[in-house]
Amino acid sequence: MKNIVLSGVVATLLLFSGCGSSNPSVDTKQTEKPKKVQEVESVATETVANEDTSVGSSTSTSTSNTSLDMSSIESELSAIYFGFDQFTIDSKMQAKIEKASELGKKSAIKFNIKLEGNCDEWGSDEYNFALGLKRADAVKKAIVAEGIDASRISMVSFGESNPVCSDKTQECWSKNRRVDFKLLP
Repeated sequence: MKNIVLSGVVATLLLFSGCGSSNPSVDTKQTEKPKKVQEVESVATETVANEDTSVGSSTSTSTSNTSLDMSSIESELSAIYFGFDQFTIDSKMQAKIEKASELGKKSAIKFNIKLEGNCDEWGSDEYNFALGLKRADAVKKAIVAEGIDASRISMVSFGESNPVCSDKTQECWSKNRRVDFKLLP
């Protein structure tokens, strides 16, 4: 009986120990020069509630008109682009912020605004999600400063998972470092 128990313990130890003799290989080649990494601060999360969730037959025509209005207004909203590893808004993007704010105060006054933060493929998934959120937060602060009510704004980060371009070029990567505007009913 002792031999069976001892054999079982040894077999279990061998099973759980695995093969520990192999060393992981590390690619030491670098394709680009390493760039200074900017520290990303934590972002407070926000919860968005939709008070008007009931849809009746009387609102079906107004819903189709609303979606038509939303798409035409969204087509006028331009993405805000960022530099590599940056979440501060460049002065070149200020005109786009002002235009988005004006649309938000006039044409899109009845809609909520969703800011979608995006990144290029460089960096870990966790880092890119945090950076995308920081970018969305920077745009939120900028349009709130222009007079948009903060309660109308929600943010989401897609990290690197929502690229508009997938080529392996600097130009393509710069198109993926952005915040997009979406309107919500």
